[in-house]
Amino acid sequence: MACEPGIESKGAAGMLGPEGPFAAAIQDFAPREAQQRMARLIEQALRERQTVVLEAGTGVGKTFGYLVPALQSGMKVLISTGTKHLQDQLFFKDLPLVRKVLGKPVDAALLKGRANYLCLHRMAQIYEQGMLRSKEYVTALRKVQYWAAGSQSGDINECESVPEDHGIWPMVTSTADNCLGCDCPVYEECHVVAARRRALEADIVVVNHHLFFADLALKEEGFAELLPNMDAVIFDEAHQLPDVAAMFFSESISSRQIIDLARDVIREQVTEAPDMPDLRDRAAELETACADVVLAFAKNKDRDTWSAVAAQPVLSTALDNLDRVLSELQATLEVAAPKSKGFESLLERCQNLRVRLSSLRENDLSAVDPEAGEKEPPDTVRWYEKGDRYFSLHLTPLDAGAAFQRAVGSGKRAWVFTSATLAAGKDFNHFNRRLGLWPDHSEQLPSPFDYANQALVYLPPNLPEPNSPDYTRAALRAMYPALLASKGRAFLLFTSHRALREAVEILGDKLTFPMFVQGTLPKRKLVEAFRESGNGVLLGTQSFWEGVDVRGESLSLVMIDKLPFASPDDPVLRGRNERVQHRGGSPFTEITLPEALITFKQGVGRLIRDVNDYGVLILCDPRLTSKSYGRTFLNALPPMPQTRNIQDVQAFFARLESKKIPRNTD
Repeated sequence: MACEPGIESKGAAGMLGPEGPFAAAIQDFAPREAQQRMARLIEQALRERQTVVLEAGTGVGKTFGYLVPALQSGMKVLISTGTKHLQDQLFFKDLPLVRKVLGKPVDAALLKGRANYLCLHRMAQIYEQGMLRSKEYVTALRKVQYWAAGSQSGDINECESVPEDHGIWPMVTSTADNCLGCDCPVYEECHVVAARRRALEADIVVVNHHLFFADLALKEEGFAELLPNMDAVIFDEAHQLPDVAAMFFSESISSRQIIDLARDVIREQVTEAPDMPDLRDRAAELETACADVVLAFAKNKDRDTWSAVAAQPVLSTALDNLDRVLSELQATLEVAAPKSKGFESLLERCQNLRVRLSSLRENDLSAVDPEAGEKEPPDTVRWYEKGDRYFSLHLTPLDAGAAFQRAVGSGKRAWVFTSATLAAGKDFNHFNRRLGLWPDHSEQLPSPFDYANQALVYLPPNLPEPNSPDYTRAALRAMYPALLASKGRAFLLFTSHRALREAVEILGDKLTFPMFVQGTLPKRKLVEAFRESGNGVLLGTQSFWEGVDVRGESLSLVMIDKLPFASPDDPVLRGRNERVQHRGGSPFTEITLPEALITFKQGVGRLIRDVNDYGVLILCDPRLTSKSYGRTFLNALPPMPQTRNIQDVQAFFARLESKKIPRNTD
């Protein structure tokens, strides 16, 4: 339904009001003052090229709140979402609906990173070489080929016959390292190139944060010519931006990059240099040398500063050997390079890996100079991460805000940052500081939900301190009567994988409801199975604290085991803390507490997702009432009644069962 004459003059807020086209066109559309306020603020920001930071509480309807003014503006607008899943939902569901209701034939494009598009050249190489490791992979390749024959976009998310986590996908997609660019024999048919062309021509372009920052940091995703043409940039799920920015402004090297190089060398040798078997030998040696580095890291922490391990003889020897093997491979590739563009690209990758390996192995400068006195802490931190089969080295800026401001440039455009959780309590300073923002306007837009009647907070009494070895068992024991009263239908959210594993072990034989555990299925499938069960109990860690939307009776209880303070052993956080300490500030007040509050609010937000939802939030951490900062967390909650009496929880669910509180029957 297109808008009626006269409605447009009311602006974006009027479009979303009781007399607007959305109320007329969409069944059960509920006009919300906060949504209209959001649309009005964004409309002004677009018109006056302002920067605004808006926290839109759960239920405000922020997607319509920014889409309506964006489409109405007639500007070229870039919209960035937190995940590829949200990106698809926005482009294929929300955007077409808003476009239809407004009667605006706005040209829109979806753009993802190159790893999301089928690479026709690599698919052909895999087929011609016949080197797949099993019949399963051969079957998967045939399914990909069948799908590719009819695909216009090449977006691998559209290929439903091959799981998104199947090992065939890295083999038939490209990376910035192995893409041949305009030297590719099928460049004119490239799906990545076609997607970029569409984006350059569109008025509305939908990307995700990873693609946005990958381009800003590396200039590799064909995005540099897109951003300057944009009048406005809107970030949804903007609370993720500081961490994503820090990751992409880092310099890094990983075992995966090294292994990929080795395997691509073998692939190219088969077709372009069968007379050079020594290339295969060098590639095999590189895989072995990489595995030796993984073993050398084995007895160290999973994450730490590079200076903590740089002097270890076994690790130094393994890394020296890795550099030697890379050097020998580089020499062999220099001989092979004239044979093909592929070998030229492989030579460049090998050279870049050697340079990065050398750079990242340097030790951090000491913060204290015995002769000159105390120095300013470094602006970056070198650190490593390792697992059973991988390692990575990183050089990360401690101030991503400065890098972000340098990267986006001084072009005059509107910037909108929105999420359900941006403020630490009522304060936006932490978020703004991490991105170097000086917004023209910041505001919290309240949720329209009736938390006073829809929810109850239970604070279990007499729990031990969170560092007690019996804490998880005690928290589960305190939670269990509420779980029985809710008849399952619960999220149990943990702050560590160790606590999650312990909870699975404790509940494994006792739980009478279906149990769904993070890691046993892909996230989306696990949530779908939980929802369909009707009485399941899902146990998850950090990735389930946000981006999970379960409405209705399938989810009626959320437990948070501890306040989500980041690990003090994290090397990047440690570096940031040292900088705050150096200037006389409080790392806990300026970093630890604000970040924990934002994460806490994300976890709390899993409970009430709709006007018809009801449920109980269980907050187990005794520090909420025993520590002075606990009141800060409690004040950050929506206006829910609180109790320390389990009988109140049981009575709450009893009222639901007796239909005294109406439930959504959809």
